[in-house]
Amino acid sequence: MQEPPPPSLLRRAGRDTIAYRRVDGKTPGVIFLGGFMSDMTGTKASTLEAHCRRTGRAFVRFDYSGHGVSGGAFEDGTIGRWRDDALAVLDRIARGPQVLVGSSMGGWIMLLAALARPERVAGLVGVAAAPDFTEDLVWSTLDDEGRRTLTESGRIVLPCDYGEDPYPVTMRLIEEGRDHLLLRAPIALDRPLHLLQGMADADVPWRTALTVAERVTSERVTVELVKDGDHRLSRERDLARLCAAVDAMIETTSASNPGERA
Repeated sequence: MQEPPPPSLLRRAGRDTIAYRRVDGKTPGVIFLGGFMSDMTGTKASTLEAHCRRTGRAFVRFDYSGHGVSGGAFEDGTIGRWRDDALAVLDRIARGPQVLVGSSMGGWIMLLAALARPERVAGLVGVAAAPDFTEDLVWSTLDDEGRRTLTESGRIVLPCDYGEDPYPVTMRLIEEGRDHLLLRAPIALDRPLHLLQGMADADVPWRTALTVAERVTSERVTVELVKDGDHRLSRERDLARLCAAVDAMIETTSASNPGERA
């Protein structure tokens, strides 16, 4: 099998280089935003790209700074920095209105990006979306010793439940994340939102999806619970659900904004 070409690079003055892959096609396009320590080679990103190619839809996937083949060190990353990476891709790589698809941490990033660029976002699809995870799923779950280690040394290494390397969490990530918390107040977004969430997710409680749905001010919110679904939602039937949710979102946004273009 022929190796795919290397990703394109978005170079930014004074900022880390962002690696990305873009497929040209119809708008609204689709941008995939990955999770914490994930990269754009993951199953959901690859499946969505293949689906968009088949349907002639524009598509972009990318690596946040410190992830995959983008520049920078992972431990220098923060929620605000990764949000800015997503905004750079939205501003400089994607064309026209976009459906943002955010997985896990990417669900937090997509909401922040939509708040910053509402005129560019046609709709949102979250997969195990994890807004506020640094506070609610990391800091609040640490015991006294863990908090002391993180506070005094500036970092802590936490185990991964998927047989992969442990991952570092910095105190800077926790503290900076508090500047971007969303679930403590209404989220002023009027775009349609579809949330896919596994009820057997060991990382993000399924009730988080209900909280997001409650906080978002849009009336066009769908929560799709998968009773036996885990955090990754990467089984064949889960990927089919994801593609169907994206197609439905595109149909909804296109009906609301006629004049789809290639």
